[in-house]
Amino acid sequence: MDAPPPGKRWHTREDSGIRLDREGRWWHDDELVEHPKIVEAFNTGLQVTEDGRYKLVFGWDWCFVTVEDAAYRVVAVDVADDGGCLLRLSDRSLERLDPSTLTVEQDGVLSCRVKEKRAKARFTRDAQFAIGDRLEERNGEMGLCLGGRWWPLRHG
Repeated sequence: MDAPPPGKRWHTREDSGIRLDREGRWWHDDELVEHPKIVEAFNTGLQVTEDGRYKLVFGWDWCFVTVEDAAYRVVAVDVADDGGCLLRLSDRSLERLDPSTLTVEQDGVLSCRVKEKRAKARFTRDAQFAIGDRLEERNGEMGLCLGGRWWPLRHG
């Protein structure tokens, strides 16, 4: 195969040129991906592999992507009948919150571990607001009250 022209590169499954930034925005070759249907396809096609890498999957086609921070966004929080929290993620999946993984990032945004603790998810403002009434201070420490239990928040 010939070398790509100057200033260009070949896109391969291993080097797709696609990345997800800290703010949850998709980029391709350092250009912001703005089309809503493409953003949705990227969000729903994102998967974490067994070895901790991230790939986009579209049917039989796939490629690895770079994730700068959190691979997923928590877009909504629902309190379950048993007092637990169900998280709606940016890939349209629903997961139960593991309160032991809830962390307050340095910028004040909540995050947690999802996908069998293999990936990080950051809360959107709406999701963080929805869980806010369950946050409680005890002995000078913030924590989450769920199902009659208090979980201290970790700091990241």
